[in-house]
Amino acid sequence: MSPYEKAWQAVQRRIGEAALAVGRDPATIRLLAVSKSIPADAIRAVHALGQRAFGENYVQEAAAKMSELADLPGIEWHLIGPLQGNKARTASAHFSWVESVDRLAIAERLSTTRDAQQGPLAVCVQVNISAETTKSGIAPADALALARDVASLPRLALRGFMGIAAPTAEIARQRAQFRLLREILAAARAEGLMLDTLSMGMSADLEAAIAEGATLVRVGSALFGPRA
Repeated sequence: MSPYEKAWQAVQRRIGEAALAVGRDPATIRLLAVSKSIPADAIRAVHALGQRAFGENYVQEAAAKMSELADLPGIEWHLIGPLQGNKARTASAHFSWVESVDRLAIAERLSTTRDAQQGPLAVCVQVNISAETTKSGIAPADALALARDVASLPRLALRGFMGIAAPTAEIARQRAQFRLLREILAAARAEGLMLDTLSMGMSADLEAAIAEGATLVRVGSALFGPRA
């Protein structure tokens, strides 16, 4: 068994056990393999195990990998890093998802540059659930208004919300941050927005995120090992 296979199976077990512990169906939770700074051959190896969704932080780095891995069937690329306006056209053309929409101007740019023949670009509104000034994301109090605006744009499909918790070993603090994102999703649904995605939880805190309703967990180091 290769190191990647062992790690991938271990992450899948963690997801399954965390879901069952809170009475959830593990099949309702997807794994996003965070492949930023990971070489294409490692992505190819994990894809061979059955992984299909991969997350990248940088548009240009991702575009090079996409070209190299264009032969892989069913691969789904998510942009999870901050997006600059001058990279929006490239992002809209290459990615299946952009999870880091934190202002209307970026959403509008993605909307106007997305080729209609590609179908709608799936997007998430990124919310700064940790209140850290070093983190991207819109303030929680403003997230619902942004979601309404994004949902109205053509060639985009608003799927839900993404958030990154502050690093802490305190489970209660982890869960409180993820709960905030879940409550924002519930408020959006109550207004009639048809949303299905809570992208939250990483290698160190995916159990807390799943306990609070995560449908997509973003795992890098637990799958690929520590980054240089």
